[in-house]
Amino acid sequence: MLSTEALRAHLLASRLAGDVATSRETSLRSYRAFVARDPRVTLGLDPRWAWSVRDVIALMADRCGVSADPEHVTGADVIDPERTLGRLAAFAERLGAVAAQGGAVLFGTGHPHRLLGFYADLADALSAAGCSVLTPAQGRCVDITTRFGVRTYRLEYVRGVARLREAGAGGAGAHSHSPLPVRVALGAAADAGGRLPDLVVGDHGWVCGAGQLGIEAIGLADTDDPALFVGEAEGQVSVAVPLDDAVRSDYYRPLTRYVLNRACLSQ
Repeated sequence: MLSTEALRAHLLASRLAGDVATSRETSLRSYRAFVARDPRVTLGLDPRWAWSVRDVIALMADRCGVSADPEHVTGADVIDPERTLGRLAAFAERLGAVAAQGGAVLFGTGHPHRLLGFYADLADALSAAGCSVLTPAQGRCVDITTRFGVRTYRLEYVRGVARLREAGAGGAGAHSHSPLPVRVALGAAADAGGRLPDLVVGDHGWVCGAGQLGIEAIGLADTDDPALFVGEAEGQVSVAVPLDDAVRSDYYRPLTRYVLNRACLSQ
């Protein structure tokens, strides 16, 4: 079993927490865009409260450990590893609870290059524990507005984890913040009369889009993803884990072991 102390050391050494690659400038730009209700940053969440930039900074300081000083505008952002560990424990608790009930889970990621393996290992463990890992809308096309115009993507599942791939393109999939994929997946499940998820696990629009629709959602978020933490504060998101969501994919493997051990799902 990976100890908490060993995981804390790994978080800092891999820069999953501590001094992270996300810059303060990038985060502040996201906070301003969130307050302006830019859909590229709200990720499908319709905030219930009125949020100012100062409010968002204060929330992110509380949830992530970034600087609470609005005048601090440059340099690297910081994530407190204790906050990461605390929310990973809550994340594991929710996985363990749904496993104990033999529930249905939907996994999806907007970071397939980095996080697909992390989610896939969780999906394997939940399936082995008797959960239904859902794959609705396999192969369905999703039109998403990007800075390059409307692009058509195909929704596909790899080891039980949904990702987008641009139509006609190869590779590991597309980076996406959009909530449209989870809406399409949930709509397809409902239209087919199939089982809806008891829990959605992922990041970006997968978490916020599901939470906005009233489905329990948990996920990972960087310091420039305020929507997940606002959703958690307002009650639409169950757990948001603060960490850098774009480091090397193998750096997430110790987190997988830690979460599965905490959730009593180790194989």
